[in-house]
Amino acid sequence: MRVFGPDVTWRETPSKGAVLRAIQVPDTGGDTLFCDMNAAYEGLSDEVKDRIEGLVAEHDYMQAFGHTISGADAAAMREKYPVVEHPVVIHHPISGHRLLYVNRFFTTHIVGLDPAESDELLVTLFAQANVLEYHCRLHWHPDTIAMWDNLAVQHYASSDYWPDVRVMERASIVGERPSF
Repeated sequence: MRVFGPDVTWRETPSKGAVLRAIQVPDTGGDTLFCDMNAAYEGLSDEVKDRIEGLVAEHDYMQAFGHTISGADAAAMREKYPVVEHPVVIHHPISGHRLLYVNRFFTTHIVGLDPAESDELLVTLFAQANVLEYHCRLHWHPDTIAMWDNLAVQHYASSDYWPDVRVMERASIVGERPSF
């Protein structure tokens, strides 16, 4: 299963976008897939769209990275990156499009729902990022540069090139807090 995610939704103010430049790429594999989160939203049934309208989800740095941090370092990271809440559906600040704004990496649960209902709904929402018809795939070459909108797309870096290596340079663009 591919696991798509927008960058740093665990921040109160996630990045607006990112720029990635390929330095060294493997002969085979190492592509990046991008998922259109407006298409993911539009692909939901009207019933699910109505159900998620106005809901908020928690995003947590520790869910993805906590297993690599222990003791006092974990407490320091929790203080530095507290759990944040973002709408499940946001409006893009420029296009106005509705975007699904949850991901398997950082979204822990939907606020106000009992755990079983939250988990069931999140499974449905997370699955939207795996619909191939919503994807664009970028095959990297040395010096390829990609820029993407972190609100509008989620991305997945294919890890299918071991034992070869992929070396990239990355810059993130400061964003704004996502809104309904």
